Amino acid sequence: MEQIEPITRMVTELSHLPGIGHKTAQRLAYHIASMPLDDVRDLAAALWQGRKAIHFCAVCGNYAVEEICDICASAQRHNGQICVVRDPKDVYAMERMHDYQGLYHVLHGTLSPMQGIGPKDIRIQELMDRLQDGSVSEVILATNPDIEGEATATYLARLIKPLGITVTRIAHGLPIGLDLEYADEVTLSKAMSGRREM
Repeated sequence: MEQIEPITRMVTELSHLPGIGHKTAQRLAYHIASMPLDDVRDLAAALWQGRKAIHFCAVCGNYAVEEICDICASAQRHNGQICVVRDPKDVYAMERMHDYQGLYHVLHGTLSPMQGIGPKDIRIQELMDRLQDGSVSEVILATNPDIEGEATATYLARLIKPLGITVTRIAHGLPIGLDLEYADEVTLSKAMSGRREM
């Protein structure tokens, strides 16, 4: 017996999410089909309204509800340090350790010549613009320890060092190939405290 069309459509849409294969999408679709209609409506509304309300911070590129995110707007943050990460989810991962009190810059990707992603395709120019006023004394490169992350960190270090700004790289206490979002707080804290100048 084949699935009915509404479930097939739910499976198709759910399987577009990262980490959700066909079997998991199918399991979720059947679960949603068995939920009370009010709960399904609340879930759909939360997804729709949440996505509509989120945009990128005008300063760092992190997710924000206002024009500037809470981190950039905070007077408690040290504006002499900028931690460069690939994605907004990496900001969340770094914030979980509660050790870092500087600012962030989200690149929204990493350099990947094989996929046609060059320096103009990610937020490198915006980072360089932020470094021009002389208030930043250290840039911490916290891109993932994979091929693209290392290439991006090396490229950025070459651009930033001539400005007289200290460039450090988080220590490789993170396993090679692990994305920051999956690292625990202790590992991230050790990697941050063991960062080195590039």
